[in-house]
Amino acid sequence: MDTIVDKTEARIAQHIRLERDARKWSLADLAGKSGVAKASISKIERGEMSPSAGILVRLAGAFDLTLAGLLLRAEKQEGRLSRAPDQPVWRDPVTGYRRKQIFSRPDHPLEMVQVELPAGQKVTFPAWTYARARHVVWVQAGELVLTDGGVRIVLKPGDSLGFGPPAEVTYANESVRPCQYVVALARS
Repeated sequence: MDTIVDKTEARIAQHIRLERDARKWSLADLAGKSGVAKASISKIERGEMSPSAGILVRLAGAFDLTLAGLLLRAEKQEGRLSRAPDQPVWRDPVTGYRRKQIFSRPDHPLEMVQVELPAGQKVTFPAWTYARARHVVWVQAGELVLTDGGVRIVLKPGDSLGFGPPAEVTYANESVRPCQYVVALARS
């Protein structure tokens, strides 16, 4: 596994524990608020289990954060410059979805993420993850099938889509090749 990914997973595990401790929540409290099993949270915090994107979204939501917000806090990046080797990478152990945080700063409204979605995989995010930010997706390679609020949209290289009102969104790669895309988020 990629060294940057390993470091990112360790930081995520540590940060989930820090977020929980800062709120004085027990494992049971976080489990109740997130819908993630207490045993799973414990394994994640100890670094014994790599959380999937779905689990991270639910944990982030319990902390009133987006997935990007949780990952950013775990990485604690500072400064205006984001050098390629220092950009944090996270890989979903279930789907192989690879997420690289290209740019994000707490004092800047724009955030950019580069994603590689393996062939035949999909990731679904609930509507509330889109409530505090405007999203645009830009496909760089492959084909991405988005289902945004029940509407199916096929995007090819160079295509971009601005998301509408918050709705459940599924990113799917129905092809036999990996799909690469960039997501730009503007906090509202």
